[in-house]
Amino acid sequence: MNILQKLAEELDIKYDNVVKTVELLDEGNTIPFIARYRKEVTGNLTDETLRKLNDRLTYLRNLEERKSDITRLIDEQGKLTDDLKKQIENATVLTELEDIYLPFKPKKRTRGMIAIELGLEPVSDMIMDKTHSIEEIKKKASEFVDGDQIKTVEEAIDKSLDIIAESVSEQKIFRDIVRNSFISDGVIKTEAKNEDENGTYKMYYDYSEKVKDVKAHRILAVFRGEKEGYLKVSFLLNDDYNIFKIMRKIAKDRNFESYDLIEKAVKDSYKRLIVPSIETEIRSQLKEMADDESIEVFKSNLKPYLMQPPIKDSAIIGLDPGFRTGCKVAVISEFGKFLDSAVIYVTDARKQIQRANETLKNFIDKYDVKLIAIGNGTASRETEQYVSDLLSDIDKEVYYAIVNEAGASIYSASKLAIEEFPDLDVTIRGAISIARRIQDPLAELVKISPQSIGVGQYQHDVNQKKLKSSLEEVVEDCVNTVGVNINTASSALLNYVSGITKSTAKNIVDYKSENGPFKNRKEILNVKGIGPKAFVQCAGFLRIPESEEILDNTEVHPESYDIAKKIMQYDLNDIDVEKLSEELEVGIPTLNDIITELKKPGRDPRDEMPKPILRQDVLSIDDLEDGMIVTGTVRNVVDFGAFIDIGIKEDGLCHISKMSDSYISNPREICEVGQTVKVKIIGIDKERGLVSLSMKF
Repeated sequence: MNILQKLAEELDIKYDNVVKTVELLDEGNTIPFIARYRKEVTGNLTDETLRKLNDRLTYLRNLEERKSDITRLIDEQGKLTDDLKKQIENATVLTELEDIYLPFKPKKRTRGMIAIELGLEPVSDMIMDKTHSIEEIKKKASEFVDGDQIKTVEEAIDKSLDIIAESVSEQKIFRDIVRNSFISDGVIKTEAKNEDENGTYKMYYDYSEKVKDVKAHRILAVFRGEKEGYLKVSFLLNDDYNIFKIMRKIAKDRNFESYDLIEKAVKDSYKRLIVPSIETEIRSQLKEMADDESIEVFKSNLKPYLMQPPIKDSAIIGLDPGFRTGCKVAVISEFGKFLDSAVIYVTDARKQIQRANETLKNFIDKYDVKLIAIGNGTASRETEQYVSDLLSDIDKEVYYAIVNEAGASIYSASKLAIEEFPDLDVTIRGAISIARRIQDPLAELVKISPQSIGVGQYQHDVNQKKLKSSLEEVVEDCVNTVGVNINTASSALLNYVSGITKSTAKNIVDYKSENGPFKNRKEILNVKGIGPKAFVQCAGFLRIPESEEILDNTEVHPESYDIAKKIMQYDLNDIDVEKLSEELEVGIPTLNDIITELKKPGRDPRDEMPKPILRQDVLSIDDLEDGMIVTGTVRNVVDFGAFIDIGIKEDGLCHISKMSDSYISNPREICEVGQTVKVKIIGIDKERGLVSLSMKF
């Protein structure tokens, strides 16, 4: 297989670009670096396409390696034929390859092996030969009756059928019949095994659907219900038809005496060996498909969440709501520095509320606070009501916003949080994190594992290793798209920069502590562990606003500084790009990128994203009426719709069927996390606090 040619065809990329891109990957260049600074080499491939190429490259290389191993293993058994060799060479997926290898694969002692050890192969051969009478087969079988391991002729024949059953189960042609049956017309069926008190799996107590139609979230739900002991999951196939198809492959007609014996062996093979084996395979494929789709949901939600625009130039109060233990308060400066803290009680006695008012008003005046960030956990809406009442009594423009606090408790007890704030209580650290999440979401959210952020579905049911790896790629792309101020960045943020490892991130922080802020990009080479190769990978993504070299605060890579300085001599709004490209001997994509940066040095791409909704008053479900149009923020997008914060206790649900007048297959075609949307109230369930929404009005 020409792997590079196959990649070019599958991904619709020019062959030369694939060759050069693979060379870059094999040399150890990171995907963010290749995507940003090697556009001419790749043909302007995006980081997403580069990751697909890299993943597929790894798969195809593993496939070729496995082909080599299987060829060698079969050859060592002395059973490698030209036909087998051709089948192995032509295999395009690992499943197909393993099917070819199955008859030659070492296995535990089976019924078929025992029959072979007893010498019964001549009997099974006579049965499969189709030219012998039953009497001839019985006569041959009688030769193996020893009164000990084989007591009767019938037992000898039955054991010889075990050899046939195993042979049938190991042949790719028969496994494909069953595999295709699962995929084309197989049905997944669930029923109640034990009733769950919460009714979580009630809709699956009597559920069935074609395997090919089942959605990812349903697969994960039923498999979880099965694992927890509430559901029994089974698969239904057209068994009679499948057995008939296998028999037709073995025998074109019934006009021979051993037909019934072969059919008996095939039925045994089908029910005892093939179906359980293929069912395990299909379950694995369904789970993998569901994992991949759910991870894609998580990834597509995570990116806009991380890329929410920062709230600049304002001190912020972070509130971590609570009933019994009170509401934790933390004040941070416009640069994220911790300034002050307190604990207030806002859901209790009037005297305590009066004290809370005095505390917050003092913080607002003292630190010139313009925004209050409220965590969305327990007591969030009660705290929101309190803040709304407080702001109505203040003669100053102060707003509040509800912030997703998922993972804040994980951060506040982490080693990183302890290192940042060794003298603060864990609860105050949580309030700081809530404030920082709206001030600079990306810089704060990188401090916790991405799967703890809570913008996906069934995140605990999917392959955790794959989820972690996929989400970290999203974080890496976001961090490198935005760029990092090396003088203010934490080690957690630096760790995601192209070419920087955990140890070099720590070395950068240590260097700043010992030597003060970096004065220019060249100084980065003084950090232990960052040599010329690492510098090339990371330099363009690290910003130094304090540098005398203006280009050090842009995306322009140091390798292009000479070109950038020549471009600066032109009128940036009146450049003939093609002509200048030839004159400076630089590719057009790189030239365009440099011009963009020079026009807006130090720009933040997040500023182009939707701003968070800032409020001053609060809604309750009692304020809502059917048909009312409200503005909300998309908090989560899943397969069946979007959850939208419209300012009441629970997020409203806009089902996929209510998102567009025309057909859509995926809610992400309409909206994404963090987006501000107008929606119509179409259903109110006050008893359960649920609201149904529509984008069609």
